[in-house]
Amino acid sequence: MLDIRPTCENCNKNLPFDSQEAMICTFECTFCKDCVDNILHKICPNCGGGFEKRPIRPESLLEKYPVSTKIVHKPVDIEKHLKSIKSK
Repeated sequence: MLDIRPTCENCNKNLPFDSQEAMICTFECTFCKDCVDNILHKICPNCGGGFEKRPIRPESLLEKYPVSTKIVHKPVDIEKHLKSIKSK
């Protein structure tokens, strides 16, 4: 089951369970669409994988399957990330 993390790892933007802006990689690294498109160039800075839109957990299941409250905020070193993209 997905964690459904509450914020963007880079900019810390709030990404509630029903956010249309939440993007995840295969390891559930969670970023907002703006960071994915404009800063990360659609490449996860943690694993090097791509992103997909995070599914929305139905509100009716939130009580039984609550979303994560753990905030992972570790802003990306943009310069380092861009260098790693160019070296591939």
